[in-house]
Amino acid sequence: MTTQAASPPRLFSTLRSLRLQSSRRYLIRLSSWIGMIALTFLLVLAIFPNLIAPYNSTERVALPLQKPSRENVLGTNDLGQDLCSELIAGTRASLFTGLIVSFLSVLFGTLVGLISGYLGGWADSFLMRFTDLILVLPFLPLVILLSVYLGPSQRNVIIVLSLFFWAGPARLIRAQVLHLREDTYIEAARALGANSLQIMTDHLWSGVRPLVLAQIVLVASASILAESSLSFLGLGDPSGKSWGTMLYFARASGAFLSDAWKWWVLPTGLMITLTVLSLGLIGYSLEQRISNSVS
Repeated sequence: MTTQAASPPRLFSTLRSLRLQSSRRYLIRLSSWIGMIALTFLLVLAIFPNLIAPYNSTERVALPLQKPSRENVLGTNDLGQDLCSELIAGTRASLFTGLIVSFLSVLFGTLVGLISGYLGGWADSFLMRFTDLILVLPFLPLVILLSVYLGPSQRNVIIVLSLFFWAGPARLIRAQVLHLREDTYIEAARALGANSLQIMTDHLWSGVRPLVLAQIVLVASASILAESSLSFLGLGDPSGKSWGTMLYFARASGAFLSDAWKWWVLPTGLMITLTVLSLGLIGYSLEQRISNSVS
């Protein structure tokens, strides 16, 4: 009697948990699709800006600081350049800068994580202490200081950001390697005479590859935001077109204090938000799939 009375609540609890898991999987897939669609749209703008933009972003096409009209959808800047064309042209610099920083940072972080996690000993201690040092340093003041020292250019922004963004992925990949190196297939490879390099490249790499992919996406999101911040402060390439540079010139020309912020500052901020959000959704879905596969 007791078993029969207790079974319905247990059944309802099981059905509820299954429903929650199904809803969670649906939300993960939905967020992944939303992020992929938004990122595809941004990549099309970055690859084919000249085919999509109505004007050349460097040419004067109307009077300065014109309001949005049929000829200029987002109006013009203080030089009379079309802001819509400038916004589209800035997609390439902002997006590709974030992706380059992400690939360089995660590549170096993966090497550090693999070596530190598998070899252990003094190599692990030295690399992790250096990684901890990078993680505890004040990010923004040092990035601004190095950017001022190296000079304003897109290449220097990539170098400075890559120097700081590798430490987080290195920590995560090391933790994954510490978990994987005790598995049976690693012990079997070691018993068959495989050296450390072969084990790291042939066996451990396949185990950390999904985590590396997720970190590339998440670091790219943070890099785009950091690049926009540095360019807004005037530390990017002033002759190039990027979203941060657009905000810098908007501030310098007083657009923040006039109605021009509605068609100059707001669309630029929305594009940065859309890019960071799309990459964040993709990275979140990848992390959830990795955690589900591990569990």
